[in-house]
Amino acid sequence: MGAISSISKRLAPRVADVAPGLTASFVREALRRAIEGVGPLPPAAKAAEAQLEEQHGDIDRAIHEVIENHVRYAGAQGFVTNMGGLVTAAVAIPTNITGLALIECRMVAGIAHLRGYDLDDSRVRNAILVCLLGDETVSDMVKKKKLPAPPMALATAPSYDPGLDVSVSGIVAADLITKVAGKRLATTVGRRVPVVGGVVGAGADGIHAWRIGRYADRELLLRAAR
Repeated sequence: MGAISSISKRLAPRVADVAPGLTASFVREALRRAIEGVGPLPPAAKAAEAQLEEQHGDIDRAIHEVIENHVRYAGAQGFVTNMGGLVTAAVAIPTNITGLALIECRMVAGIAHLRGYDLDDSRVRNAILVCLLGDETVSDMVKKKKLPAPPMALATAPSYDPGLDVSVSGIVAADLITKVAGKRLATTVGRRVPVVGGVVGAGADGIHAWRIGRYADRELLLRAAR
């Protein structure tokens, strides 16, 4: 896996060259659509409130359901976008990134809403995006001063720093590209049977979404009484 990780990091800039839309603006658009709703998916806050009502006002149980639902969404989109094998790999990578970013943004936004955060607040939106990096990556980047603080501190910062918008979005875009490119190598180079690649892709996306959901659940503590 070390070799795959190394190759995927070198591949990430090439993917960005092939799909230049996968940049800071792409990440911001995915976040906006996740919060406001897109296609058959209602807005993140509305979906989260539906889960809260279903769980009779139990916030923790509602968050558990939000995570479980989005893990299923991630697994489903992972299967579809990983079908096809080596020939379609270059085309499927951007599609997979788009789906994964949208689903994970929506999941974390739902958790943030249930914990009392204002999804229209730019500080909260940056915190949502940083959650997509995962616990280990965030800790490493904070330690190296590539990020000023973890998600909770960003969401509750005393003032809004506009400069964070572009830097956070760029970091998240690069991270998503690297992760999806690495998974693509694992599923297509090691397993050249398309259907098998789809199954592995679905599992990888579902597990990744679950980890991000659990991190957001731990990180975004209750902000205000509901």
